[in-house]
Amino acid sequence: MTDTAKFETQTKALIDDLKSVCANYGLGNDGNEFKIITQVFLYKFLNDKYVYELKQLEPALATAEDFDKALANYTDDELELIGMQISQNTAQFAPKNLLSRLFEQQNTAKFADIFDETLLDVARANNDIFSVLTQGGEKVTLFENISKYVTDNRDAFCKALVNKLVGFSFEHIFTQKFDFFAAIFEYLIKDYNTNSGGKYAEYFTPHAVAKIMAACLVTDTNVNNVTCYDPSAGSGTLLMNIAHAIGEDKCTIYSQDISQKSSALLRLNLILNNLVHSIQNIIQGNTILHPYHKQENGQLEQFDYIVSNPPFKLDFSDYSADLDTKANEKRFFAGIPNIPKSKKESMAIYLLFIQHIMHSLSAKGKAAIVVPTGFITAQSGIDKKIREKMVESKMLKGVVSMPSNIFATTGTNVSILFLDKANTKDVVLIDASNLGTKVKDGKNQKTLLSTAEEQQIIDAFNAKTAVDDFSVVVSYDEIKTKNYSLSAGQYFEVKIEYVDISAEEFTTKINAFESNLETLFAESKSLEKEIQNNLKGLKYE
Repeated sequence: MTDTAKFETQTKALIDDLKSVCANYGLGNDGNEFKIITQVFLYKFLNDKYVYELKQLEPALATAEDFDKALANYTDDELELIGMQISQNTAQFAPKNLLSRLFEQQNTAKFADIFDETLLDVARANNDIFSVLTQGGEKVTLFENISKYVTDNRDAFCKALVNKLVGFSFEHIFTQKFDFFAAIFEYLIKDYNTNSGGKYAEYFTPHAVAKIMAACLVTDTNVNNVTCYDPSAGSGTLLMNIAHAIGEDKCTIYSQDISQKSSALLRLNLILNNLVHSIQNIIQGNTILHPYHKQENGQLEQFDYIVSNPPFKLDFSDYSADLDTKANEKRFFAGIPNIPKSKKESMAIYLLFIQHIMHSLSAKGKAAIVVPTGFITAQSGIDKKIREKMVESKMLKGVVSMPSNIFATTGTNVSILFLDKANTKDVVLIDASNLGTKVKDGKNQKTLLSTAEEQQIIDAFNAKTAVDDFSVVVSYDEIKTKNYSLSAGQYFEVKIEYVDISAEEFTTKINAFESNLETLFAESKSLEKEIQNNLKGLKYE
């Protein structure tokens, strides 16, 4: 087993241990369990990264047999000077708040209060950089009181958590990159990133979809100092993939999401992936009603790259009327879906997100949006108006229709829209619906794409290659003649096979057809007579 695989196994074991502690204290599958797991995990990660940075700056600490004893030899002023040299991606820790100090106090009376205060103190010390902002201007800090979620034995609960943390160190994995932390993050939240009855369903975007979106958007290796945005960010899978494709140090992340849980998970994702500088741009709020990111003149901010897997259907009737304003005329150019008399939960909110994204693209901006496949062929309404705008303004770059059940959590067939404000050439349409292998995922069935199949889609899209019954390259004018349909299948050529035969072979075939017809006609007449005779034999009784 490689060192990386070993560390990944150990990290997942730590997560399992923390979940086991929660289960032992009655919090298994509790609604607050994810808060405990993610915050304790994050405290451990930040603690170890601070220690790691100290050791990089102070060789004496790196070689010391007893780190805490060696650290005690430094004055507060000396530690403050060292701390000023630590990167902004690393949280600041007062010595008293280090995990090793917590461990020393585990048998102290009211240890739960000490544990909680330690986390809160770390949060306060790092409030400016590590807090998520709400649209109303409130700061959501890193940590909260953890022990309050346990009714009895609070001290023992916190002691059990600390004892799980001290047996493992993250110090060896800070040199790892995106793929490692993507796997860890998914494992950490796999039990919590589901639709738990909230208004926004927090579906975890499959890695295949995220990878394809990033690879088809970022084709220039010289991209630098660009902005990336997701108006319905969830836990940040799409943003992490595109940031990795560009380079974490070459882009700044912006996001908004109405869910408190999603914003907390996105912050964790940014910390794991060395994108702490973007935490200040995470906004918890309603993008459609109150878009937060704006320019100095009050207009919506425009971004270089936008990725989104928006909620498809959602009841937004409570604020639908508030959207119909002069200020939103350009943003919602195709219209706002009407409020139905029934099934308000089926209101197509994704149509608002698509329009918002189109309005938020910079002059050379690119976007990738997950949409229901029905959107690409709808013959009327807002759907068609949006497609018309994409074609008329020549910002549509292509569409990839994915296999069914690519999302295990929803049976809706999805496609990915790719926009590019600088695209003036043809459009590539891909039908990938026949790719993938179907597997069981709990009670659901999902489709998995192989690495080769993912690359097949990426290569055909980026090269704009036409492949029989898979991809087609069409002009904007051709799309107009098809009533703005973006379904690849409607552009595939209908093939009629012609076979050369001799006059003698032709005569033989015709004679065979005639003979077969005579036989069939004779059988038909015989059946007719039999049916008539049977009818004559029927009597009323």
